[in-house]
Formats: sequence, C-alpha cells, structure tokens
Amino acid sequence: MRTLSEQKRQLWQGAFVLSLAGIFSKVLSAGYRVPFQNIVGDVGFYIYQQVYPLLGISVVLVTVGFPVTISKIMNDYEVENRAKILRISMMFLSGIGLSCFLILFAGAKGIAWLMGDPDLEQVIRAVSFSYLLLPFISFFRGYFQGRQWMVPTAFSQMGEQLVRVTVILLLTWWLVKQGFSLYDTGAGAAFASFVGGLTAFIILAKFWVTRDRRHRSEVSNLNTKTVIKQLSFYTLTICVSSLMLILIQLVDAFNLYSLLLDHGLDKLEAKHIKGVYDRGQPLLQLGTVFAVSVATALVPTLTKARKQQETNLQLKVQYAMKTSLTLGIGAAVGLICILDPVNMMLFKNSEGTAALQIFSLSIFFASLAMTITAVLQGFGHPFFPAVSVLLGTVIKTILNVMLIPSFGIEGAALATALSFAFVALLNFLKLKRQSLTKLSDYNMSGLLISAFMMLMVLVAWLYIFEMVIDTESRWIAAFESLTGVVLGGATYLYSIIKLKVYSDEELELLPFAIHLFTFKRERGE
Repeated sequence: MRTLSEQKRQLWQGAFVLSLAGIFSKVLSAGYRVPFQNIVGDVGFYIYQQVYPLLGISVVLVTVGFPVTISKIMNDYEVENRAKILRISMMFLSGIGLSCFLILFAGAKGIAWLMGDPDLEQVIRAVSFSYLLLPFISFFRGYFQGRQWMVPTAFSQMGEQLVRVTVILLLTWWLVKQGFSLYDTGAGAAFASFVGGLTAFIILAKFWVTRDRRHRSEVSNLNTKTVIKQLSFYTLTICVSSLMLILIQLVDAFNLYSLLLDHGLDKLEAKHIKGVYDRGQPLLQLGTVFAVSVATALVPTLTKARKQQETNLQLKVQYAMKTSLTLGIGAAVGLICILDPVNMMLFKNSEGTAALQIFSLSIFFASLAMTITAVLQGFGHPFFPAVSVLLGTVIKTILNVMLIPSFGIEGAALATALSFAFVALLNFLKLKRQSLTKLSDYNMSGLLISAFMMLMVLVAWLYIFEMVIDTESRWIAAFESLTGVVLGGATYLYSIIKLKVYSDEELELLPFAIHLFTFKRERGE
C-alpha cells in the first residue's frame, strides 16, 4: 500500500506531466496552422477555419470538459460507487457523441447554408466523425484522472496532437499537389482529427488494459438520476466555460462571411478577407498558452486550500491573477508592436495587420477571463463563469452585426476583443464580490509603465530597423520579429523587476526565482 507521501508525490508528478502535455498540445495545435495556411493560402485557410470551431468543440470536450467532469463526480463519492458512475457516464457521453455526429452529418447541408457557403457541406461531414470517439476518449481520461493517474491523459494528448498535425500537413500538401479542390483539401484536414482521436483512443485503451483492478466495486446504492443530474450540470458549467475561445470563433464562422457579402464584397474576395482575419486565431492561442498555463498552475490547489482554511489562500489567488495580468499585457502589447513583421514572417504578406493588431487585444482579456474562471471554479462557483461565457457570445454576435458592415474585419476584431473584455469584467466583479481580489493587489501602475517601456523600445527598434533595411523579404521580417521579441521581452522583464511589481514572496513561486534574486543582488537591490 502506498504511503500518503508517495500518493502526494505521484499526484504532483502527474499534474506536472499533464501541464507539460497541455502546453505542448496547445502550442502544436496553434502552430500547425501557420504552415497549413502557407500551403493552402487564405481562401483554403478560410475553409478550414469555418469548420474548425465545430471540430474544436469536440477537442475541448475530450481534453478538458468531460474528463474533468467525470473525475470530479468520481471523487465526490466513495470508491464502491465508481463502477456505477462510470457506466452511467459512458451511456451519457455516448448519447452526446452520437447526437453530435448525427446533427453534423445529417445536418451538414443546413449548417453550411447558415454559414452562407453551401460548398462547406462535405467539410462539415468530415468533422462529424470525430464525435464518434468522444465518449470513449472522455471516459478513459475521466477514469484515469479520477484515480489521480495523469500519465495516460498526458501521453494520449501528445500522441493525438502529433499524429493529427502530421496527417493534416502531409495530407494537405499531397492533396494540393495532386490538384484537388480547396474544399476537398479542407475535408481531408478535418478528417485528420479523427485519425488523431483514434491514436488517443489506442493509447488510452492500452493503459486501460493494464490498469490496477484491485479497487473494483460490486454493489452501489447510488441513485442514477443523481449522477445524470450532476453530469448535466457540469456539462453546462465546466464544459461551457472551457469553450470560451471556440464559441467566439463559432460566431464568426456563422456570420462574418455573410456580413462581408452584405458589405458588398464578392464571394471570392469575402473568403479571402475572412481567411486573412483568421490569421488571428493561432496568434490568440499562442498568446494565451503560457499565460493561462502558468497562471492556473496553483488553481487545482484552491479547492483543497479553501476546505482546509489555509491562511495563504489570498496570496495564491493574487499570484495567479498577477501572473495572468503580467503575461497577458506583455504578450498583447508586444505582439501589437511587432505584428507587421510577424504577419509577413508567418503568412507571407502583411495583409490585415490593422485588424490583427486590434484582435491581439483579445490575448490580454482572454487570458484574464480564463484565469478568473479557473479560480472561481476552484472556489466552488462553476455556474457564473459559464453564464459569463454565454453572455459574451451573445455580445459578440450583436457587435458583429453592428460593426462589420461599417468596418469589415477590423470591426470583427474589435467585437472579439470587447466580448472577451466583457467576460473578463463579469468574472472579475464576481471575484471581487467574493472578497478574493482587489486592483490594489496587482501594482497596475508598475505593470502599465513596464508595458509602456517595452512599447517605446519596440517602436524605436522597428523605426531604426526599417530606416536601415527596406525590404519585403520574409527572412528579414523574421529577423526583425525575433529580435523584437528579445528586446521587448528583456525590457518588460527588467522594468517589472525594477518597479517591484512582484514582492519577494511572490517571486519565490516563480520557476526562475533563483535567477531573479541573483539579478537583484547584482544590482544591489
């Protein structure tokens, strides 16, 4: 029998492995869309991004939503109830997965019509197959996470993304080379997610076969309706909250192209412009990966800390929030400054830079919204963040209709940023009402001054660079972008330390704390 210290060590190691797998998967999920866009162009990118939200929903549900739901319910009851919980969960998930498959497969024509592009029908049908694996992958991951064994989930996430991205890029390249239409290519890329999901299923099934069976239960008096009610509740709270980025994209998929047509653009031009706008999605994903991962690293401990009434609970919330603010502001301001060369470096030209700069504001607001959501869930408030996300989706829909006819994709980008800001504000006010945070905790003046210093350095660097070198080369743009990242990041970090944005107690929580303290000693601070 394992000792308590061994169990804690295994749990910590598992959480660490799962965090690394999550970062790896998110970076890969965002990064592959750059070479994909380079292969298919902006119109091909538009086709894929139109259906990506439908695909992304299944990815989020099997990665974050349902596994967390199942593991939470498992840990709410005694061990002897686990077998029954798993059986009910499997039936519940099978119903959802089959329903989603049938809706997308049989309703592909209607959904494509609602998106304003009937040619998307076959691409939507290709997406539908990924939902057939949803119940199995969710079930396995939920079971293993409920047993505090994170390794199977981590391995399956990494395997799924590696295979999915590899198949997407290779298949896309081959289809384009063979002269297939962009819609056929989009369908192939969408179906590649089914192949990735199948990989995850095989990996998880292998772990399932070798699992520890010593705790199998035989008799349970647990009420079936109770479990179904909990599954339904958590589906409408945890799962909806996890889908914030996807739901905002879904709004654009359904009305941005149609509104551009109403704006007077012809079909091909509207598809091209929507593809340019969609360049912002991988930038948003990459910009929020580390902010959310670092800021929410302490969040799983909040529930335990709250139950044990730990005295440093306020410090943990403050640290998570401040980290999110720091990384969110830094990523947003830095990217806005260097977006013109970044656009050229990643996507071959600088089209849509103004819209993408506005879109980049979303990095800050989305990072903050997701961090506060995680904190609220840790304190037993899962319902409010879900309502905030749904309201934010409604706001995005309304703002698109109001802004796109007059401002095009710049209006769509502003609508996205304002929607995330709305969600972040609602969640922050809820957190403040719980007396868990206040603005004075975060040294906002220090953060804003640090961001301004970074902005000034980057503006000066870009001005001098473009005076000396006048070229449209992607390699030159890459050099300009990467040196800008180093200069801006160094300036921002130096300013944060110099202005004492973080206290010594907070700095000790950072993974690179020892280097920061060494730096401060060398500076005589």
